[in-house]
Amino acid sequence: MQLEFAKELQEVTTEKGREPFFIEPKKRVAFAQIAKNYLLLTKPTIMILVVFSGAVALFLEGSILTEPIKCIAILLAVYLTGGSANALNQYFERDIDAKMSRTQNRRPLPQGLIAPNSALVFIISIGSVGILIFGVFFNWLSAFITLSTILFYGLFYTLYLKPNTPQNIVIGGAAGAMAPIGVWAAITGQVGVEAVLLFLIVFLWTPPHFWALALYCKDDYIKAGLPMLPVVKGDRETLKQMIYYTVILFIITIALAIVHQGFFFWASSVILGLIFIKKTIGGLKNTSVPYLRSLFGFSIIYLFSLFIALIADKLTQNLLRQISNNF
Repeated sequence: MQLEFAKELQEVTTEKGREPFFIEPKKRVAFAQIAKNYLLLTKPTIMILVVFSGAVALFLEGSILTEPIKCIAILLAVYLTGGSANALNQYFERDIDAKMSRTQNRRPLPQGLIAPNSALVFIISIGSVGILIFGVFFNWLSAFITLSTILFYGLFYTLYLKPNTPQNIVIGGAAGAMAPIGVWAAITGQVGVEAVLLFLIVFLWTPPHFWALALYCKDDYIKAGLPMLPVVKGDRETLKQMIYYTVILFIITIALAIVHQGFFFWASSVILGLIFIKKTIGGLKNTSVPYLRSLFGFSIIYLFSLFIALIADKLTQNLLRQISNNF
């Protein structure tokens, strides 16, 4: 497996009579494409959310403002381990991805751009490096949390939950919400209330976010034989469940607002939370693809706006504290 992976790199980084550092333009392009393919295995768009949720936890805890180098190392480990879990998911689902129009031309394994064995070496390598960063440089509690997350998502969710239960995304969503827990444990050696509330926010946000996508990509899941909720229970029942989750999510954001005591988050959690509930209820009357796409898009704006509000509150509080100390 390692020889196969090395051969891929050698083909684009070496040439007879030249040093590996001097790569001709065409070979630079080829190397960049290989690097891009491996990056795509990690699901970078999803990892932006995961890393950002971890960064928000570090803002709330405060270390990102006082020990930024440590926090950068933690967030790098988050990307490596989360990317490993995502890549493992793609490794096992490569045949399913080849059947779905949403993924068949967007992911490297079904396109044959990366050999499965090479992907597996990459998965193990980046996952191991990330876990070692947590364990060696921080603590083994955070390493254990991270390893459990990789195994839960990459194996249990991918191989058992997703193909067998319409509640797959609810249970599996716990893995995608673990970053605040992991980074808080890494920097403090324990798990704080704010980290748990951040976990719950991402956990409860995941079902309505993903089901909005599943509603307008339902045919893909039927083709792949996956029992997603819209396929098994229908559109109306899925939307009802989405409403339940957005209401509970609203309550949890208010709980964090009480603990956090920040103006920007208070305003965002109330205003955006009510809009999210309203738009989800609107889906009961309008199940058109454009409306469901807009609901899916708003769910992303909603979560990132909450995170930005938390950061803005923390920076404002820190600035006011500095001004007060000066006087």
